[in-house]
Amino acid sequence: MIRRILFLIFFYLGVIFLCLILLPGLVLNKNIVIFGGKLLGKWSKFCLEVFLNTKITIEGKENIAKNKFFIACAHQSQFETFFLQTLFDSPIFILKKELFNVPIFGWYLKKMGCIGIERNKVTKENLNFFEKIKNHYKNSSRPIIIFPQATRVDINDRSPFKKGVKRIYSELNIICQPVALNSGLVWPKKGKMKTNKTLKISILEAIEPGGDPDEFFIKLQKNIYKEIDKMV
Repeated sequence: MIRRILFLIFFYLGVIFLCLILLPGLVLNKNIVIFGGKLLGKWSKFCLEVFLNTKITIEGKENIAKNKFFIACAHQSQFETFFLQTLFDSPIFILKKELFNVPIFGWYLKKMGCIGIERNKVTKENLNFFEKIKNHYKNSSRPIIIFPQATRVDINDRSPFKKGVKRIYSELNIICQPVALNSGLVWPKKGKMKTNKTLKISILEAIEPGGDPDEFFIKLQKNIYKEIDKMV
């Protein structure tokens, strides 16, 4: 109990502190805010290791694609939204548009170039969603990251992936870098945080472009869930 309370206090104090000192970055070069995102990634790892006695392991770094790619990652916790900024050199997140409405934090997301989408709605902005992704692909070396489950889920949840990831693979025609993890074992969406656990991140073998989109979709989901099954 004490460890969990200390984690929450120190972690969120650190987030608030960084958000405040990086405020000038909202009107200056966006690299300031991008650097702040990397710091938050390191801070989340530090807090988990120190206060919850979490061992964090990363496997498969050798699988990271050398050419342009997009990341398809399992989503169970807040952890990956912070730490993957460090692991993959500041990717651009595809996320729920309503997060842009969070005071200060939402401003940072916009400044970093995150791409928002309104889930389960047909809007003019959603119709232009893939144009934004294509524009980013042409004008930036930063990878795009999408959570195919669309939201944080329980570590034992095996719901079908959303089809947006299939369209990105098809339309961009670039490498997909799958990532599996078990962060929900330590920092779940609901319920108490766990101490003395091992948080595993597994970077799976990249999926080359040009394949059949439906076969890609099936393979991606199968590979990620199969890897998570080994971690539970």
